[in-house]
Amino acid sequence: MGANLSNNSGKNGPPLMSGLEDMPENCVALVLMHMDPPEICKLAGVNRMFRGAASADFIWESKLPCNYQFLMDKALEFNEKEKRTANLRKKDVYSKLCKRNTLNGVWKEFWLNKRTGELSMAISWKALSITGIDDRRYWNHISTEESRFQTIAYLQQTWWLEVNGELKFQFPEGRYAVFFRLHLGKPSKRLGRRVCYTDQVHGWDIKPVRFQLTTSDNQHTESRCFLCSPGNWLNYHVGDFTVESSGKNNGMMKLKFSLTQIDCTHTKGGLCLDSVLIRPSTQANQPKYRFCS
Repeated sequence: MGANLSNNSGKNGPPLMSGLEDMPENCVALVLMHMDPPEICKLAGVNRMFRGAASADFIWESKLPCNYQFLMDKALEFNEKEKRTANLRKKDVYSKLCKRNTLNGVWKEFWLNKRTGELSMAISWKALSITGIDDRRYWNHISTEESRFQTIAYLQQTWWLEVNGELKFQFPEGRYAVFFRLHLGKPSKRLGRRVCYTDQVHGWDIKPVRFQLTTSDNQHTESRCFLCSPGNWLNYHVGDFTVESSGKNNGMMKLKFSLTQIDCTHTKGGLCLDSVLIRPSTQANQPKYRFCS
């Protein structure tokens, strides 16, 4: 039997088993379609045939959100050079949308999760309406590497805190959570090490902060929360909203969100405001996310 096997696998006989390179490329592509994008990219390095299969447009189109063309238009809106070369394969479209893409300038960003293809957004405090933000008696603007936008707003002291924001955007279907990214204390660096000055932190344990979220299709949520944990960045939950279909009104959803503490019986201060985050609700279960009642 051993001799027969040896003869069958020799020069003059047919191989007993086919190698990976003998698999039809379209069959490989169909298998890859059921994998996560990072896994597809890893398998693309197996050989030339896998690399070709991993570049198939139908694979990557199945990973893209249904409104990917809208997202690409927004990603290229202020980049004329990229617009001229925007005839991209779907793999390149996916790669582009997974990067940080600015929206309407530099103070809003959106991106896709590399593994799931779900949409997230960030809105800097500079794109929000903040009562008294230009009065340096109350607010300071601080440059820092602790923000994706490289800048935060620091509240020294006030009687009246009111922050409002709006966003009109076409979201893929799904459920999303909105957060304010806040920090008690003034972060800084001393001798190359991070330090946090908390001497101006006061008033946040007397009355809770009020968060509100309203959408153009009449969804509304409201929550209250005491700010806590000086020295740590926390994402305070404003509320959730659901996008059921992208067909109605071209899928455009208008959001209004706010943060207020307008009880004038006491002052409050020592608060850093970085941004508003919008993420799929399924991704909002980490320790840095604080849910309010």
